[in-house]
Parts: sequence; structure tokens; C-alpha cells
Amino acid sequence: MRSLADLLKTMDDSPFMRQAEEKIRQLMDDPLIRKWRAKYPDLGDDAVKVHLNRLYQYVTEYRNCSRCPGLEHCPNDLTGHYTQLAVDRIQGRYHVFDQKVACKKWLAQKAQDAIRNRIRSFYVDERALREGYSLDEILTTDKARAKAVGRIVDYILQTKEEGLQKKGLYLVGKFGTGKTFLMCYMLYELAREGLTGAIVYMPEFAEELKGMFSEPQRLKETIDLLKEADLLVFDDIGAENLNPWLRDHVLGTILNYRMNRKPTFFTSNYELDALEQHFSFTSKDGEEEFKGKRLMDRIRPFVDVVVVNGTNKRG
Repeated sequence: MRSLADLLKTMDDSPFMRQAEEKIRQLMDDPLIRKWRAKYPDLGDDAVKVHLNRLYQYVTEYRNCSRCPGLEHCPNDLTGHYTQLAVDRIQGRYHVFDQKVACKKWLAQKAQDAIRNRIRSFYVDERALREGYSLDEILTTDKARAKAVGRIVDYILQTKEEGLQKKGLYLVGKFGTGKTFLMCYMLYELAREGLTGAIVYMPEFAEELKGMFSEPQRLKETIDLLKEADLLVFDDIGAENLNPWLRDHVLGTILNYRMNRKPTFFTSNYELDALEQHFSFTSKDGEEEFKGKRLMDRIRPFVDVVVVNGTNKRG
């Protein structure tokens, strides 16, 4: 592509030429260019005019950024980036170089994308995972659950200070009190610290697993992901249609691997004793008290129970 300076050299003294020269004069008198040139007092006019395209791009994108319409409507050549100019002296001659620099909004969006990419969601509303929420908003939504919120915040702070904990949390409460929401908040806040997480809505997950019988590789990848995530949440546990395979070969395998390694979290309408009864009975094999106790031995010692009070937000 021919530079503006090269084009001007081929033109005679014409109205267009005079108009172009006026544009150049305005560009050189622009306060932004004057400020930039002040950093390089040895840079002569001839060296500058060779790079008029770069100077024009620099000024244009600076002005676009000063009245930024948002990343979705960014008018710059490279979305979320602006042009910066640098000068270097090579073999006695000055050269002007341009480079694209990411703006703060682009960097912030990439940081948010990185947070979201650290969290996998299985059949859970992802709004809380995408957006995050302020602590004030969480506390004022329902003051009855303030004590539970305090426990969640303490856990987040402890993890930030000490690193990944061995024990997780067991959130129990009535329908619609915000247990899932609080777990999503925790995952979001700790993903900002670089931890990975997964949250699984148990009723739909139990049904989806049936379809994985014919896809052994997909089943293995899913179980491995849940085993290896830094933070794992089983949401609404106890509400699933339990079968021996889900209990013994999926939940049992995952929990057996994670205990004493990584924390696992649960939300439920069941107290721990009631959950043990749930695990002790399947529609296929009937009552199997020993197997229910065996699974609970991989849950009960590795969680702190948090009661979530409050009103039903879904109604």
C-alpha cells in the first residue's frame, strides 16, 4: 500500500494537493502529535512525514478510545486495541514503528473469559457464573441467610489465604433459599484466583449418564473432569433418581478419589442422615444400608454443614 507521503510526491500543485497539505498541517499541529514529538526532539520533519499513515492511525484510534462506545462497537482496526508509536534509530536513521496495545476493557473481558473457562457447568443456570455478584447484593437479598453467607465468605477468604482446602461445605435448606446461587458465587470468586471448578445439577446429570453407556470415552472424560476439578459442587443431591451404578460407580468413584485431596461441595434439601437413607435404597436393588453408609463415609467427614435459611426466591 502506498503511503500518503508517497502519493503526495506524484501530484502537482492542485486543489487536491493543497487540501492534502492542509490535512497534513492539521495532523502535525494536533496536540497529541506535538506531545509525542516532544519525546523525540531529534526526529526531523522528513522522518515524520514518511510515516504519516501511522501518525494518522495513532490520532484516530486515540480519539476513538477517548469516546469509547464499548467493545461490541469498537471502531478501531483491531477490536479492543489501539495504536502506539515508538521511534528507533537504525544505522543513523530514525524509524517510526507502530504496535497494537490492548485496552483496559479488552483486558477485563479476557480476564472474565478466563474465569468462566475455569468453571464447567452441567445443567445449571450459568448467569451467576458469568456475571458474578457483589457481596452487598447477596447479603441484602435475604437477611435471613446472612449467617450462611458469612460462612461462604469465610471459606472463600480462607482458601485465598491458605490455598485449596481438604474439606468442602454441605449447604442444606428449604427450596429456593439460594443454595445453588451461593455455590456459584463461591466458584466465581475462587476462579478469579485461578482455581478450576465444576457444578453438577444431580437430577439431570443422573438422567444424562444413562446415555453415556454407549459412549464410554465421553463417560470417562466426564468422570475424570469431575475428579480433577479443584472445586466440585453436586447441586441438589438427593433429588436424583438413584440407581446402584450411579451411586457406586460414579459418585463413589469420584468421591473416593477426591477425599483428602480436593474439596467437594453439596447443596440439598436433605439433612445428612436423610441423605444416607436416600443412598441406602435404589429402585433396582431395594434397601442396601451398608452401601449407603459407605458412600456417606466419603461425604460426612469431608464437609462442614451450613444451614441456609430464608424465603423461597423462586415463588
